Amino acid sequence: MKPKAHFTAPELLNPTNPVEVCLIGAGGTGSQVLTALARMSHSLQALGHAGLQVSLWDDDSVTEANRGRQLFAQCEVGLPKAAALITRCNRFFGTGWKAVYKKFDSQSGNAKAAIYISCVDTVAARFEIAGVLTDANANSHYANTPRYWMDFGNGKDTGQVILSTIGSIHQPKSEQFEAVGSLPFVTQEFEDLLKQSENDTDAPSCSLAEALEKQDLFINSTLAQMGCSLLWQLFRKGMTTHRGLFLNIADFRTVPLPV
Repeated sequence: MKPKAHFTAPELLNPTNPVEVCLIGAGGTGSQVLTALARMSHSLQALGHAGLQVSLWDDDSVTEANRGRQLFAQCEVGLPKAAALITRCNRFFGTGWKAVYKKFDSQSGNAKAAIYISCVDTVAARFEIAGVLTDANANSHYANTPRYWMDFGNGKDTGQVILSTIGSIHQPKSEQFEAVGSLPFVTQEFEDLLKQSENDTDAPSCSLAEALEKQDLFINSTLAQMGCSLLWQLFRKGMTTHRGLFLNIADFRTVPLPV
């Protein structure tokens, strides 16, 4: 029996223009993912790839409690999170990425991208994103045709990253692997688990100490690095035998989710 694998949508591997990425959420995980995407884009360009073009969606502003666990400085308190992060990223890496000071939902308009990455706090937000992406046209042949959704989610010291396809992606014939063109949405495969296990609240913390009671200091950065490593593998190897992972940082365990 051949092992299962998913082969990357071919238009992402050698594109003429940068690959459009929509990053949803600029908090603890989203701020770390943005930095990882910038490093990834810079490295891809050094390897002859066109790189990434990222739009960061978030309707929240920086508070004092965000400093430490999230990547914000004292001078950025009060600024929109998306604007603060994108401005700093563009200055450091020379990118022309965009900040969108809005919530990503069914009213977001024409937010077209090849890859969507969600780093949101609530179950309701995930299901709303799933609804938007379900209605996305994945049958066109444009460079920004919706192809993938990568969802990051975590509790205090546990988390998961799940990679899904938007529609089915045509797979090449392989003698070594059983090619899988469709990867299920996290909201489909783990619907009951999401509704039972996640505390559906986005109430802000008043201090860093209070924030650390909700989410441990390194859960977001660890999850971001491991999830972006999966995305990097899609670009560099053109395939993956895994579609995500489950992480428990309290006892240093990681369980991969095979294709």
